[in-house]
Amino acid sequence: MKTSEAAAFLGVSQSTLEKLRLSGNGPRYLRIAGRSIRYRVADLDAWAEAGACQSTSQYGATA
Repeated sequence: MKTSEAAAFLGVSQSTLEKLRLSGNGPRYLRIAGRSIRYRVADLDAWAEAGACQSTSQYGATA
């Protein structure tokens, strides 16, 4: 899916997703034909799941 679609899927802005990609902290992505960025649903789900916490005391531990 395109960046705009992936951002909507995750509930973040497109700008946030682009910044996460630049910093290396975002979900995995594919670069197609040199410029087009695409995301797989499985990669978006895995990235979101990796940030899951069970209590507020875990916030610092996952960052």
